[in-house]
Amino acid sequence: MVTKFPITKEGYESLKKEHEYLLNTKRPRIIQAIEEAREHGDLSENAEYEAAKEEFQFLQKKVAELEDMIRNSEVVDVRHSGFEHVEFGCNVVLRNIDMDEDVIYQLVGPYESDIQNGKISMSSPLGRALLGKCVGDEVAFSAPGGQRNYQIVKIN
Repeated sequence: MVTKFPITKEGYESLKKEHEYLLNTKRPRIIQAIEEAREHGDLSENAEYEAAKEEFQFLQKKVAELEDMIRNSEVVDVRHSGFEHVEFGCNVVLRNIDMDEDVIYQLVGPYESDIQNGKISMSSPLGRALLGKCVGDEVAFSAPGGQRNYQIVKIN
């Protein structure tokens, strides 16, 4: 049995949108570039042709990865509020105990994590440390920069 990974509706729609773009916009452009490069003659010494072919192979791999992600995702409704403990989809306000700074993260599945946009995977070290915790709890985890210590300030 294939394990399904939780994903927000927004994350799922983003995967579908990227898949559609690659198939309907980028793929035809690359195919056209391959055809144009073929017209330049000898393919054995045609750098344009080789580059376009390589780009096409990369695109095919990315499309297959997206199809796997879409197939193995389970959309979870995260619109409800009033989370009592940290779980998938909730937003968590954390206070960095060592630096006395607050950060906000949304706990998401592995397919939509994006630390720059405040989305951390449940399977990340911090995500695993937070799961099931409540407001006031302290969590510690190892990060590449060393040990990090947070206190949960708010869950919503």
